[in-house]
Amino acid sequence: MKRILTATGLITTAGIAIYYGRPRGMKTLAGAPAPKSVVPTRQQQLQSLKNDQFDVLVIGCGATGAGITLDSASRGLKTAVVERDDFASGTSSRSTKLIHGGVRYLKSAILNLDFEQYQLVREALSERWHLLNVAPHLTRELPIIVPVYKWYLIPYYWTGMKMYDIVSGSKRLPSSYFLSKQKALKQFPMLNAKDLAGAIVYYDGQHNDARMNTCIALTAARYNATVANHIEVKKLLKKKEGDGEVVCGATVVDTLTGEEWDVNAKCVINATGPFTDSIRQLDNPSAQKIVVPSAGVHVVLPGYYSPKDMGLLDPETSDGRVIFFLPWEGFTVAGTTDRACEVTANPAAVEEDIQFILNEISNYLSSDVSVRRGDVLAAWAGIRPLVYNPQAKNTKELSRSHVIEVSDSNLISVAGGKWTTYRAMAEDTVNKAISVCDLAPKNDCITQDIILEGGDNYTKTLSIRLVQDYGLDPEVGRHLADTYGDQAFEVAKYVNLTGKRHPITGIRLVEGFPYIEAEIKHAIRSEYCCTIIDFIARRTSLAFLHARATDAALPRISELMSKELNWSQKRQQEEEKKAREFIETMGYRLKRDLIKATASLENVDVEGYTKVFKEFDRDGDGHISSRDLRKLLEKLGEAVNENQLIDLISEVDIDNNSMIELNEFLQLMSALQSGIISESRFGMIVKLQEQKNETAIPISRSGGGV
Repeated sequence: MKRILTATGLITTAGIAIYYGRPRGMKTLAGAPAPKSVVPTRQQQLQSLKNDQFDVLVIGCGATGAGITLDSASRGLKTAVVERDDFASGTSSRSTKLIHGGVRYLKSAILNLDFEQYQLVREALSERWHLLNVAPHLTRELPIIVPVYKWYLIPYYWTGMKMYDIVSGSKRLPSSYFLSKQKALKQFPMLNAKDLAGAIVYYDGQHNDARMNTCIALTAARYNATVANHIEVKKLLKKKEGDGEVVCGATVVDTLTGEEWDVNAKCVINATGPFTDSIRQLDNPSAQKIVVPSAGVHVVLPGYYSPKDMGLLDPETSDGRVIFFLPWEGFTVAGTTDRACEVTANPAAVEEDIQFILNEISNYLSSDVSVRRGDVLAAWAGIRPLVYNPQAKNTKELSRSHVIEVSDSNLISVAGGKWTTYRAMAEDTVNKAISVCDLAPKNDCITQDIILEGGDNYTKTLSIRLVQDYGLDPEVGRHLADTYGDQAFEVAKYVNLTGKRHPITGIRLVEGFPYIEAEIKHAIRSEYCCTIIDFIARRTSLAFLHARATDAALPRISELMSKELNWSQKRQQEEEKKAREFIETMGYRLKRDLIKATASLENVDVEGYTKVFKEFDRDGDGHISSRDLRKLLEKLGEAVNENQLIDLISEVDIDNNSMIELNEFLQLMSALQSGIISESRFGMIVKLQEQKNETAIPISRSGGGV
């Protein structure tokens, strides 16, 4: 018996060692280069970039650039990619988070008998299927409801969605279906029931776009690509060939250190999205611009605005566009708008677009759901690089598809298209590069069959193993499994004890979110994370979900990253400053700034709240001090320390004199009543005091927005 137990123990131990020690995420495909079992470090990548000669140099590592890099490297071409900022730092992290063919494009194709647009939808639906299969940890099928408020439109929308199913062919998701009014309200209780005739439900895909982009880049690195973020192209290198010159590389600079060097390559591909023209004009300063930038805004609302497993499509907004209203990462994303803009590295949402989205979604939601500006937890803008095709007969007409342009010096530029079709765009671009630059790949394109980083051994029950093996909170386990796939075990190696009975490990970075400290080490050591912004916006989604929570988490994130990357105090302060500036572009505003913007007091019972103010002003000296507030809270049975009192007052203290005057108090009440602010600790204290006195003046419900 003892021998049996000993043998069983040895076999079990060996099995665990083999399981956790085996290379994860990559299988060798027949005829293709063997992927590396370990992703090279950033330092190793930089050394390669400095010393190696390349067949292909890709500029830009958004979705398209990363896809081109993976395609090229997996064909056996010596490939490098450089990114001025970080993977998905531009448009690729600011999408609607959908993997879709485009319902509205199919509508346009049918109504206008546009075969080209039909082909685009068909290609996108095929690529949708591909993404859902190669990155199962980052994607899911999502039912989307289309509420119909006129009975005679039901056949119209039903037919349209059935066409969407048919165009998908063998790669379709579950079929669309009709819901009666009662069933529609059961599945989407937040819907406006008035005049609702019924609804159509169809399916599309959803993903974590920034993580997807990062996984494509990491997969390319496993396929021997040299992948380097925070490397900017300063100029293009050229050499004589025949009667002219051809591009043969680039001078690059490490934006983190200032170090500069040349990278030589037979072929240079420009995949910089909205910045396409800036690289084209490095090649030819007189090149006519082909990119027409358009800003699209999205807002994030609390999760209770939508069911966790069903989205909503508004097919006809007041200005003829469509708006999606989707559950994502436990919250609700709504967007997008379409506005001409200038190209900038950090576009910010404008208030007019935020209000437009809120007004449109309010038309579809029940009167029980008060759509308030204060519920906006984050808001971001992304720049879509719409393009002219310089080879088209009508060069002034925007291309619906992606455009590949080859300059006289053989610079290959690709722009346009959409997230869902990144792989097909990459395949077309590499095919063009092989032809133009006379490259010699070892095999044909294989990206249809490459499982992306983390997806190879992912299962829907992987989170259970994480919880059981490491004592993690189940929510954290699900987050790690659905973010890192089979690489979640690599993250778990860095977990620390919480000091609690449950969970045993996994210290959270901020309350209410599943992100843990261990993710910082993994991001730096295995995912080329170099800055605080890299972590809060691309390795995690924190900045895209809740700007205020991100600000609260910054000190701890900064502390841990500084320790891991050995930053000086000056560098750490610079990183924190840049991170806070970035959060401001994600819709973050201090509460006191929002209160200050509330000029009108028309919606406030001035006389009633003046009486409340006097109750708070215990000393009767015309303002509420920290001493007044402490006395009141003690009376309410609430114990707070001095720092908490100062923080409470600073939330309302517009003129920064460490006390609250009557006008500031009234402006706070007005901001709460109007919904500009939906969460205020000071406002809740007012409510508690009034309830105690049984003379409560209504304050809007809490939500927590920016």
